[in-house]
Amino acid sequence: MNHNYFVYIITNPKKSVLYTGVTNDLANRLQQHFANKGNKSTFAGRYFCFNLLYFEKFDRVEHAIAREKEIKGWTREKKENLITEFNPSWRFLNCDVVDL
Repeated sequence: MNHNYFVYIITNPKKSVLYTGVTNDLANRLQQHFANKGNKSTFAGRYFCFNLLYFEKFDRVEHAIAREKEIKGWTREKKENLITEFNPSWRFLNCDVVDL
């Protein structure tokens, strides 16, 4: 059985806030973040984070969770470098996840 887990980084429209998360359904999770925009009870909602900048795919949930924790512990600069390596123009990738 093949499992898919994703670590992702999303941002707000001005790209001033970064949010790192983990999910087993990236397309659905992005839709949830979008639907939650403006909801002050969540970090991503409060800061309008729903634009995908970066993601990694894993077969094992333990590896995805460990990677999420690792990235969350990084400085903003280190996260920006990771995003730039993967997505040099910081283009919003939401439409690209339909095929995953």
